[in-house]
Amino acid sequence: MTTAFSLVSGLRDRLQSREARVMTIGLGYVGLPLALTVHETGFPVTGFDLDAERVARINAGERVISYFPETRIASAVATGRFAATADPARLAEADVVLICVPTPLTPAREPDLSYLRRAAETLARHLRHGQLVVLESTVWPGATATVLRPILEAGGLRAGTDFFLAFSPEREDPGNATFTTRTIPKVVGADDPQSLQLVHMFYDRVVERTVPVGSIAAAEAVKLVENSFRTVNIALVNEMKGALEAMGVDVWEVIAAAATKPFGYMPFWPGPGIGGDCIPVSPAYLSWRAGDVGAQVPLVDLARHTNDAAPAALAARILSDIAQAGRPAAGARILVCGISYKRDVEDTRESPALGLMRALEAGGAVAAFHDPFFPVLPVTRDHPDLAGRVSVPVTPEAVSGFDAVVVTTDHTGVDYAVLARHARILFDTRNVIARLGLVPAARDLRKV
Repeated sequence: MTTAFSLVSGLRDRLQSREARVMTIGLGYVGLPLALTVHETGFPVTGFDLDAERVARINAGERVISYFPETRIASAVATGRFAATADPARLAEADVVLICVPTPLTPAREPDLSYLRRAAETLARHLRHGQLVVLESTVWPGATATVLRPILEAGGLRAGTDFFLAFSPEREDPGNATFTTRTIPKVVGADDPQSLQLVHMFYDRVVERTVPVGSIAAAEAVKLVENSFRTVNIALVNEMKGALEAMGVDVWEVIAAAATKPFGYMPFWPGPGIGGDCIPVSPAYLSWRAGDVGAQVPLVDLARHTNDAAPAALAARILSDIAQAGRPAAGARILVCGISYKRDVEDTRESPALGLMRALEAGGAVAAFHDPFFPVLPVTRDHPDLAGRVSVPVTPEAVSGFDAVVVTTDHTGVDYAVLARHARILFDTRNVIARLGLVPAARDLRKV
């Protein structure tokens, strides 16, 4: 008869020898880097994704994420111990299953666990004795226990005895060459000692440092606290930007000077708003769950509101400045430079640049864009109406034809000298013009 002890012992042996078969559910900006990192530390890995085209491209060795080294995926596939699949039946082969699916916000800015529920239902149909299941997706404290676990247990297997369940919040930072999946410490939590022992042992063989906490809920909360901290500080620094600008003080110079203090201060920089799958999302999950248990996080909620309103506030400022310069906002042609939510990443999730384009057009302007990562704007969940627009080249002729240019994302592959020399009015939300030592020809530079 199979016992929990024998299941734990068998999986421990396979983890120790790195012959445990690992599968990731989801091959996006979290699941694919994690799958490759696990493979690169010696485990056989299969990535599961419903996108058959993406699966085929990965199996062909294509670089499907731009900031990966050119041959990273091809080299992994060539070993014969890394592959992608769209066949859910392969989940039964895994010893370790890592769930890395999107957990975005609904249009009402509340948690959307629909992807997680579908992934859990798929896994439940193939769940077997002895598997370790680790959720990496952002959720509110208690979601693993009340949403994921019941779905997995519906077939009769029980977490902690028949299979093992843990949570480890993803900390992926796309495009960061300094801190990688392997070098960023990994927080792990479980609600029973067997699951905690196994998840700790697994990640000890994948990352440089594993940090165990006493429960799944504590591990779930870690991600929300990290990103709520960032949300509040981003809102604060953008508030400071406006106040210091009114005083005639350059906020960028002030922050750089303040950052020389070796204790008690951490620099955050102004921008057009927040984006990505973490900073806009985690605080919303925290706030929603706080309200669910009768608590409040008013400071976090205020920061969320401030950050969510940033693109519209920026659009209003741009249209006002254009009007003051004698160019009516109605029909004004504005080039938005940078659609990704962060530098050198082809990711538009929650991008403030898209919100800015819509706000500019709601104010009567005509918005175009340039982004070296997007020749054509893709369909996005929040801004499907912008899909299909073509990137405008950064040339003297093209730039001079716009009433204003707004730098929203400071990609390194953009010729900012052309913007500096030929933009009629240049709005710089990233301080890239000053950072590169460029001087606008007309000297009509607005740091916003």
